[in-house]
Amino acid sequence: MSEQNVLHDFAVAQNRGGAFARFLRLIRFSHTVFALPFALSALVVSANGRPSLKIVLLVLGCMITARTAAMLFNRFVDWEIDQRNPRTRSRHLLATRNIIFICLIFSSALFVFFAANINRLTFALSPIALGIIFFYSLTKHFTDATHFFLGLALGIAPVAAWIAQTGRLELPPLVLAFGVVCWVSGFDLIYATQDYDFDRDEGLHSLVVRLGLAASLRVAQFLHLLMLLALIAFGITAKLGPIYFAAMIPIAAALFYEHRSARQLHDLAAINRAFFNSNAFVSAIFLGAVCADRLL
Repeated sequence: MSEQNVLHDFAVAQNRGGAFARFLRLIRFSHTVFALPFALSALVVSANGRPSLKIVLLVLGCMITARTAAMLFNRFVDWEIDQRNPRTRSRHLLATRNIIFICLIFSSALFVFFAANINRLTFALSPIALGIIFFYSLTKHFTDATHFFLGLALGIAPVAAWIAQTGRLELPPLVLAFGVVCWVSGFDLIYATQDYDFDRDEGLHSLVVRLGLAASLRVAQFLHLLMLLALIAFGITAKLGPIYFAAMIPIAAALFYEHRSARQLHDLAAINRAFFNSNAFVSAIFLGAVCADRLL
């Protein structure tokens, strides 16, 4: 089968379903399962297990709209680059650039609206939050540390949820945020190994290109070790119990599986399995452990 036929088949697959289904694929909505459980966990802990339904819904609204805006901003500013990358060049088939810009404005406005209905501090901080999550998409043009900026963009989620519930900033969400930064930076390094050749040829800033594949995976391992230590520290500072600490065992096992799968650098399917399945499991187990600890 010729490359042209392959691209045609892929384009057909990308355009399957209605407009809403294509939009969800454009923003990779399934990846919401990564950051959202950590925000909800911070909310549960700060409310001692019983946040109000209003706060839960507003935090969910903020999380979904903020992530949607961040992904749309990324698609908008990387429009030309994505079309040259074999892994991402079909994204322009899902929506036009003008539609992406309109949806970006709408989702950003919705985020500020939800934040304004929580408390004054969340409203005041909402433009800063948007600035942080948008800034990540620009970092690949001038720094190799882009993975850490992505970690920061997701790491502010538990801090924001804590402020939504309490109206103030305390130590536990900062510790958890550090853990999320390390976790996200580590798995993004693994994911970025897929773009090694493209980033090198395009001259894009990339820690994977600078360090090489093997060294990048070692850095990812170290970051995930720091993440585990941070989760333990969060349990201590938040005064969580044995159910929570017992959950560190399956979380560590999932991270081990992720890194073992990531060694198969020639197998992109293995990298994607490691990226999505392992990290979705980690976030789900974490949320379940926090809820069980606070509610049982």
